[in-house]
Amino acid sequence: MYVENVGDFLKTHGIKPSYQRVKIYEFLMNTIEHPTVENIYNALNGDIPTLSKTTVYNTLKTFIEKEIAMVITIDENETRFDADTNLHGHFKCEVCHSVYDFDVKIEDVGEESLEGFEIKEK
Repeated sequence: MYVENVGDFLKTHGIKPSYQRVKIYEFLMNTIEHPTVENIYNALNGDIPTLSKTTVYNTLKTFIEKEIAMVITIDENETRFDADTNLHGHFKCEVCHSVYDFDVKIEDVGEESLEGFEIKEK
């Protein structure tokens, strides 16, 4: 997903576009990594020294409530985030631990369509 002006985009969704919120959304929108709070904090803390993990968490919570981001729970110990709120699936490679997107019609997902992977949750 691409948004030309993140500040205006946040405003249209009822979110005050603070510098930190804009930077967090830009990062989330421009990565395919499905980052954790820790990933986002580590990536932005050098440029925003006043940033805290609590701010990242609370900002992501707001984005989810306003439906401009989604939470991805791959396993019970890891929560990741995605700015792409269009219908799509995710899977995690248990070898490299990367999380991948795939297009999906949920009624069409079956074991045979993801050869080499195991569906743990639909």
